[in-house]
Amino acid sequence: MISNQILQNTIDGIRDISHLEIAVMDADGREVVSTAAVFEDAAQAIPDFAASPADSQTAGPFQFFKVFDENTLEYIIVVYGNTDNTLLIGRMAAFQLRGLVGAFKEHYDKDSFMKNLLLDNLLLIDIYERAKKLRIKADSPRVVLLVESEKNTGRDEDVLAIMQEYIGTSPVDFVTAVDENDVVVVKDLSEDSRNSAITKDAEAIETYLTDAGVNGVRIAYGTVVGELKEISKSYKEARMALDVSRIFFEERTIIAYNQLGIGRLIYQLPIPLCRMFIREVFKDKSPDDFDEETLTTIGKFFENNLNVSETSRQLFIHRNTLVYRLDKLLKSTGLDLRVFDDAITFKIALMVVKYMKFMDQDSRA
Repeated sequence: MISNQILQNTIDGIRDISHLEIAVMDADGREVVSTAAVFEDAAQAIPDFAASPADSQTAGPFQFFKVFDENTLEYIIVVYGNTDNTLLIGRMAAFQLRGLVGAFKEHYDKDSFMKNLLLDNLLLIDIYERAKKLRIKADSPRVVLLVESEKNTGRDEDVLAIMQEYIGTSPVDFVTAVDENDVVVVKDLSEDSRNSAITKDAEAIETYLTDAGVNGVRIAYGTVVGELKEISKSYKEARMALDVSRIFFEERTIIAYNQLGIGRLIYQLPIPLCRMFIREVFKDKSPDDFDEETLTTIGKFFENNLNVSETSRQLFIHRNTLVYRLDKLLKSTGLDLRVFDDAITFKIALMVVKYMKFMDQDSRA
């Protein structure tokens, strides 16, 4: 259905050119939009006109014109005034509206198709038949980008509209939403399917939304797929990338599925298995018992690839102080972070704890 704002803008433009007042009504005589408050009497004649086989009709100072969507009467245009140009203007307005109806119908047909494709709701034969009917190329390389923003921050509820404006009239890129939280962009990569090009596109989207007043923009994308039928795979990957980035890559605003590393593996672990692993690593000690100083030391030690000298320098502490802290950690956990295997075990354990906390908070939300 065409928005009332678009209908109003259309008839306002025709009125400005023709100097004739115009209204758009439905088949029951209810006014949808108008350029002036002179059409109250016209509503009485519409039911009879709608039931008649005529495409146009004159009644008093009004001229009526039907607008069909295929065989369904969608709108009736009413032009006020009897001038030499009234019939011509009315027919042109009806033609313009028919074009808008057709364009919007195709748009929403494509939107519905893309939503069902993303959610994996279509049979294989239906995918290719509908793609052919909608003139959507089946074998172009594509990627799905998932766009998220902070809630309740001004214009964030308009992200879908802003993204539709950004994509514009592109015949190969699609913007839609399958839930109330995120916007989905299906990007055609026929010109360049390299990862760097996708990241550049994501950065451009982030900049556009930020400039439009949208806060907290985060973008995740899946892997490139070569067939329409695989778009749901890229969408699921983008969804996972967005979830994993909230846990392990909070500082990043753009994240790719193929950059998730071990975080992707941990995200798919069942919680009971995670609890068992944490008990094995920390035994009776809780990871929450570590103070801020210890956690900062551990984080910096990992950042510097287990290099004691560089870590102590960046923490502005004596080397022996760092060794003392590591020995203290060894005594409480049985893990020596200077030993590669122990360091890996400890690093994974901290990530598992972070994942468990996130899932616990998510289940309470």
